[in-house]
Amino acid sequence: MYVERTYRQWSGKNGLNRFAVTIGQSDLQIQCHGDLQSEATRLLKIARNEIEAYIAAHPSFRESLMPVDVREDAPPIIRSMSAAGRAWKVGPMAAVAGAVAQFVGRGLAGRSDEVIVENGGDLYLRSSKPVSVALYAGEGSPFSDKIVFLVNAADGIGVCTSSGVVGPSLSFGKADAVVAVSRNVAFADACATALANRIAKPTDVARVLDEEREEARLDGLIACCGDRIGLWGDMEIVKRGAFQCDA
Repeated sequence: MYVERTYRQWSGKNGLNRFAVTIGQSDLQIQCHGDLQSEATRLLKIARNEIEAYIAAHPSFRESLMPVDVREDAPPIIRSMSAAGRAWKVGPMAAVAGAVAQFVGRGLAGRSDEVIVENGGDLYLRSSKPVSVALYAGEGSPFSDKIVFLVNAADGIGVCTSSGVVGPSLSFGKADAVVAVSRNVAFADACATALANRIAKPTDVARVLDEEREEARLDGLIACCGDRIGLWGDMEIVKRGAFQCDA
């Protein structure tokens, strides 16, 4: 089922060429220098073909909600999804959007020094200048568009979001949004899913953030549920509403 991605209207003008690439369920919005739509389409086809071929031979890779081990000779995108799922104790498909965004983004980075690939709320960012990202937690959240933060994307970085109430993705929690920041985009995607599963009520926000801050596996984390929000990490907050944060 297609869900209109109204948050894309927030993306400001930055002098980059902007275009969409859609194949099957993959719906990417890309920003970069030059006309790279054909190259982005080629890269997306490669990523999808590798994933679909692997699933055809190993159906459990798509169906499992638990980690799935793969052989060392599996395609790199498959190995990255498997590793991310294993790290966060979720199925490998929890990392698919981030893995695809990273595959396409890294492929384009050789031809454009600035690249933004957005895939269903999961971002691959590469830029010589810090990139600003706005929080979207659904129309009913008091925190949507009230938090804007800068991330260092000089070497490429992932900013991935999962929700128990927004969008069609499977979630076992009630978080309005969990945003994970990591250099590994598949890892960030699986993380956002896993942590969103662990937030069933507003009072879970502080506990989950504290636990992950101690683990120190991420570059940054934002989580909100109901009237509670928490955040920490290597990011500069450039816009913040008048509310209390748990972290």
